[in-house]
Amino acid sequence: MKLMTINTHSHAEENYSEKLKIFTAAIAEELPDIIAMQEVSQTVSSAAVNSTESRYFPCADVTVRSDNHVYNAVLQLAEKGISYYYTWLPIKLGYGSFDEGIALMSRSPVIETDIITVSGTDEYYNWKTRKILGIRTENAPDDFFYTVHYGWWNDDEEPFSAQWRNTLAHIAKNKRVWLMGDINNPAEIKDQGYDLINRSGFYDSYIYADKKDNGITAAKNIDGWKERAEGSEGMRIDMILCSELIKPKYSTVIFDGKKYPVISDHFGVMIEYEK
Repeated sequence: MKLMTINTHSHAEENYSEKLKIFTAAIAEELPDIIAMQEVSQTVSSAAVNSTESRYFPCADVTVRSDNHVYNAVLQLAEKGISYYYTWLPIKLGYGSFDEGIALMSRSPVIETDIITVSGTDEYYNWKTRKILGIRTENAPDDFFYTVHYGWWNDDEEPFSAQWRNTLAHIAKNKRVWLMGDINNPAEIKDQGYDLINRSGFYDSYIYADKKDNGITAAKNIDGWKERAEGSEGMRIDMILCSELIKPKYSTVIFDGKKYPVISDHFGVMIEYEK
């Protein structure tokens, strides 16, 4: 199976429409089985659409609007003759004008969804609200694939450590769990979030991949990391984690200007493994 994660930054990006086309063209070429997406937005004032016409699997009672990022990605792929199922969850008001959330796309039909509020707050107008969203699919019914976007280690109000504990408490009932997305805890920083993950029985697919690159997914100062020194090599901050030891054929950074053009302030990650 092939898995991908990307913090899309979607409507917050300049030249958004062109970047959406780059994204769907790459998906059409790579055909990942599961795609985890973060910062997936729609404009709060745009018109509602009939999402049932686009293979949408509802995870909650939400309204999908005409400029929804994942909705339009699925439509563009359908125009290329490629079908994806998807689900989307709005989490908070972004930049004062967007329903900002998380999404998953799957080539196989979705059979179940799961939502976990991992932050202490569940307030839509609080930008620190954090949720994760999971799916099971017909093709991999024993696996739960979650798209995640966690907080920072040193956040006194909403620390990563508490969000991670809330995640572990909820997913203990599941068989094999994948956590895919913006971890917000760089692998390069010791004795913080990344080390906590490793102590918790989760495996970083990058470490065990047969082939890999440098893994860096944030090459410049981005929101939440403005204190990083200019000119630093970057951070490996977007990851694909699994509750079982999986050894992928490869782990590669994507949308980094080398393997497809840059489309976000984050690069993506893609792995492939034997199911």
